[in-house]
Amino acid sequence: MQIQDFLVTVLLGVVEGVTEYLPISSTAHLLITEYYLGAKTDAFNIIIQSGAVMAVVLIYWKRLLDLAIHFRAPEQLDYILKLSVAFGITVIGGLTSRKMGITLPEELTPIAMAMLVGAGLIFLSEWILRHRKATDSITWSMAAWIGMAQVLAAVFPGTSRSGATIIAAMMCGLTRPAATEFSFLLGIPTMMAASVYAVGDAVAAGAFDSRSLLDLLVGFSVSLVTAFIVVKWLISFVQTNTFIPFAWYRAIMAGVLFWLMWQEDHRPPDLAALGL
Repeated sequence: MQIQDFLVTVLLGVVEGVTEYLPISSTAHLLITEYYLGAKTDAFNIIIQSGAVMAVVLIYWKRLLDLAIHFRAPEQLDYILKLSVAFGITVIGGLTSRKMGITLPEELTPIAMAMLVGAGLIFLSEWILRHRKATDSITWSMAAWIGMAQVLAAVFPGTSRSGATIIAAMMCGLTRPAATEFSFLLGIPTMMAASVYAVGDAVAAGAFDSRSLLDLLVGFSVSLVTAFIVVKWLISFVQTNTFIPFAWYRAIMAGVLFWLMWQEDHRPPDLAALGL
C-alpha cells in the first residue's frame, strides 16, 4: 500500500469512526471525503462501519450480556422484541429498495439538502421534547417509527442513520439517553447485516485481494478506536445536553456544500485543456 493510499484509508477510518454515531451522517462525510480525495469501493465504506459497531459492542457489553442472559424476563424480552421489530422493518425496507434499484447518489446536492433538512428536524425534535413529557419506555409504535426512519437513512445520504433513529424516537416522546441507547443497539445488527451482505457481494465479484484486505483492516481498526472514543463521549454528553449543536453543524455543513457546488459551477474554463 502506497503512503498516500494508506493516509486516505486512515482518514476515512477516522471520518467513519467520528461520524457514524453522531447525528451528522457518516455516509455523507465519507462521500464528501472521497469526492475530493478519491473513492473507495462501496464494500469498503460499508465494511469499515463494522469497526464502529464493534466499538458499541465493547461499550455496551454489560447491557448486551444482560439482555442475552435474562432474555426471558418480561422487561428484557419486551426490549428485545421491539429491537427486532425495528430491525425487521429495516431489513424489509432495505431489501425492497435494493430490488427497486435504489442506490445512494454520489452527487453533493442531495447530501447538502439532507444535511439541511436533518438540521431542521433536530431543531423540531428538541422543541417537541421541551413541550411534552418524555419517557424512557419504548412503545411498539416507537419501535416501528424508528425502523422506518432507519430505512429512510439508508436511502438518502446525509440523513444519518443514528440521527434519523434518535430524532424519530425523540419526536415520539423518548428521552435523549433512551433514544440514543436504542439507536446504538439497533445499529449493531443493522450494520453487521449490511457488512455481511457487502462482503458477499465483494467476494462474488472477486474484489478481494491482499491489498484490499489490508485496506479493510486498517480502516476497520481506525474506525473502531475512533468510534469508541466518540461514543463514550456522546453517551455522557446526552445526559445533560441537547442535540442543538449538531443541528447547527449540519446547517453550516449544508451551507459549505452549497458554496462548493456554486464554486464548481462558476469555475472559469481550463483554456489549456480546450487547446487555447
